[in-house]
Amino acid sequence: MTRTRRRRYRGCVARGAIAPSASRSSSTSRQTLPALTAGLAVEIAPVRVNLIAAGYVDTPLSASLLGDQLEERRDQLRARLPIGRVVGPEDVAALAVDLMSNTALTGPTYDIDGGQQLVPG
Repeated sequence: MTRTRRRRYRGCVARGAIAPSASRSSSTSRQTLPALTAGLAVEIAPVRVNLIAAGYVDTPLSASLLGDQLEERRDQLRARLPIGRVVGPEDVAALAVDLMSNTALTGPTYDIDGGQQLVPG
């Protein structure tokens, strides 16, 4: 079977991974998506494929889900994260713009969590 390549498409496919949770399907997705991204980067080249895996991002949706616990969660993150602040949507957008503007990047997963995975607990 011959593979067809669409050379007219250039850019970056960004997909936000599911925020960490205790569910099995979320855990499976977080393990599967990086491998899928890497495979797609090779399979559909020259189209570039990158994965943006966001941790907690301070958005209206996360605020509505946390309700009364929002400020407590923000305070916990500010104290715990190496960057000393909560990740905002503008941080994720800046990463997406960087990925789209650098045409040499394809295949990896970019974690944007303020360093949360580097801190134990």
